[in-house]
Amino acid sequence: MSVSEEIKRLHELHQAGALSDEEFARAKEKLLNQGASAPAANGDLASEFSSLRRSRTDRWLGGVCGGIARASGVESWIWRLVFALFTISFGFGLVIYILLWIFVPEDELIGN
Repeated sequence: MSVSEEIKRLHELHQAGALSDEEFARAKEKLLNQGASAPAANGDLASEFSSLRRSRTDRWLGGVCGGIARASGVESWIWRLVFALFTISFGFGLVIYILLWIFVPEDELIGN
């Protein structure tokens, strides 16, 4: 989804009363800052991996699924389900999660 589509969606939520003025302003600013710092979509896999960060807000254990969700645009619960299924089915989902927890840096806390 493009930045303009996201802003339009936020505006619709704000107009419907789901977001307060302050929440709308914060979400819009975060979206615009994220769009400015996002790597160019030129297929450079190394730059995409270097932008991956563990989430501080969307986490159950280490924030790995929340970070992957933000980077990929897929909901975090889907990533949690994928890791659980790989752990149950093949046995290596937990190993991959732990390695990502160790080697992927955590989000920087902005404003605190």
